Amino acid sequence: MSAESFGRHLPAVVTLDDLAAMNAADPHGHRFELSPEAALTVVPPPDSEHAAIASRLLVWLALAGWPAEQLLQAVGIRLRGPAGDGGRIPDLTVWSTPQGRGVWLPIADLLLAVEIISPGSAATDRTVKTEEYAAAGIPRYWLVERDVAQTVTLHSLGSDGSYEVTAKMPLAWLLQTTPADHQLAA
Repeated sequence: MSAESFGRHLPAVVTLDDLAAMNAADPHGHRFELSPEAALTVVPPPDSEHAAIASRLLVWLALAGWPAEQLLQAVGIRLRGPAGDGGRIPDLTVWSTPQGRGVWLPIADLLLAVEIISPGSAATDRTVKTEEYAAAGIPRYWLVERDVAQTVTLHSLGSDGSYEVTAKMPLAWLLQTTPADHQLAA
């Protein structure tokens, strides 16, 4: 489908319900996300390296005692904004309590959002989502690079409402620690 024909089928204002329908209908696994300012982003489907990184983090958290109901992969989160509700889909999320059913979960109980950077999402993950997640009050945001070391940058929400980098390390090093070392206790 060309950009022209795709654009012709978009509603004048994209809602989270529209976004959910787009995600469900895409046969190629793209993720459609909407910023709180109503900017539509199309994220390429994850590859096997991306999936392996997410799995390693998920297993690490589960082995530390986090229940499966509080560790969710690729779930939508609702971000409030000036143009209405935005929706992002972090690669991995950690919640303080089990979450109910829904496509776009409210972020009240969200402790951590993790994004694994891919070539098609690098600028959004490093800059846009960092600002959006901090503005939403998400306490922790981790970015995993796709470099040789799979460098993980750990951000914590500071008293001024912006993220501070609290640590930066290879994924293999992070996996030798415990989540409690990073203020994540099951």
